[in-house]
Amino acid sequence: MNVTANRKDSANVEISAELSNADIEQRVDKIAKETGKKIKVDGFRKGKVPPAVVKKLYGEQLRQDAEAEVVGEVLKKAYEDAGIDPATVLGDPFFKKYDKDGDTISVELLVCTKPEIDLEGYEEIIPSYDVPEVTDEEIENRLKTLAEQSAKPLPIKEDRELREGDVAVFDFTGYLDGEEFEGGKAENYELEIGSNQFIPGFEEQMTGMKKGETKRIKVTFPEDYQAEQLAGKEVEFEITLHDIKEKQIPEIDDELAKKITHKDDATLDSLKEDVKKQIRTEKVNKLYNEELKPKLLEALVEKFEIDLPETIVEQEIDNLANQKARTMTEQEIEEIKNSEEKLNELRESVRDEAQRSVKATFIVDALANKEDIKVDDSEISQVLYYEALMSGQDPEALLKYYKENNLFPAIKMGMIEDRLFSKLLELDKASNI
Repeated sequence: MNVTANRKDSANVEISAELSNADIEQRVDKIAKETGKKIKVDGFRKGKVPPAVVKKLYGEQLRQDAEAEVVGEVLKKAYEDAGIDPATVLGDPFFKKYDKDGDTISVELLVCTKPEIDLEGYEEIIPSYDVPEVTDEEIENRLKTLAEQSAKPLPIKEDRELREGDVAVFDFTGYLDGEEFEGGKAENYELEIGSNQFIPGFEEQMTGMKKGETKRIKVTFPEDYQAEQLAGKEVEFEITLHDIKEKQIPEIDDELAKKITHKDDATLDSLKEDVKKQIRTEKVNKLYNEELKPKLLEALVEKFEIDLPETIVEQEIDNLANQKARTMTEQEIEEIKNSEEKLNELRESVRDEAQRSVKATFIVDALANKEDIKVDDSEISQVLYYEALMSGQDPEALLKYYKENNLFPAIKMGMIEDRLFSKLLELDKASNI
């Protein structure tokens, strides 16, 4: 077995080997003999199946196993010769050639590894920024919003018409073609007028009603309504208004601070400090996502030159090309399917973006290791669990989906990147000024 390893650069190693068919056959015999000791075949005692029978039953699979075994030895020798640490190898080797010619098999492989990266001087490119200011007006407006959110609807004493912003207490019954329909009836239902919780036109037609009044209105369900029997249909609702409630906005004082923070020792001044910090954090996050993060990523990509693993770049090209294809017309997609030239044009159109993306990923990974930034799987699970709860999804089902589709690495990389950049930019310090 003749093996040659040629390191193109720190990220790519070309391996070539000449394999002997005789060696492959010897291994097939060996594997067949070992397999015969483990399997049961009718007409033979268990563990006593002759190699010839095993080869007849599983010939092709035995050949594949033997070839895989030899290729494994080729890789082991190549790694030793080229000084490759198996822990740095990325993915599976790429077969550039596997030609069977007579008594020999010619093999050419491309093995990609994590590139070597010199990060000297990265501190110099961290962008400076002014910490966002928070004005008294912004604090007062946020306090007003919090007070409105804490408002309790109370029945009004005056005799007036229902208007936007009121909470209506009413009965309703829905009719389709003169017949009541399922799910279209409720009693003493409370609805804030203007909240747009009901189908378009419903709340608008309720305005102007008085307590004790009964009214019939006509509305049309949206075409995409979840109940198919009602989608796009015009229906009637009979409404009886029992009461009108008006939100009573509380005073902005110490009592409101206690209610909002759930702290008995809270004061209006302490609430203002909390609000100020919250607004500043929101501004810092906005600045980070819209300006600082893109600027820092761009600076890292421009400053450092690294060797790019070719197979990883090709995978990213596939990914970006598929994304771009989703925006194309059916005719454009058919042209690409029927033309290798068009397909190559599509792939080349995203090559530069793919290279920059891969480059950024490895630089961020190396920098995270240098800064000792880590994210474990339990943290990813916690983030996904929280997001599922906030969006009304089943957390366990969401976690299962991400694991089965191997999406954890992408989530992890994003979390590491944000944690790293937050440290470099000292965002925590900026938020707590």
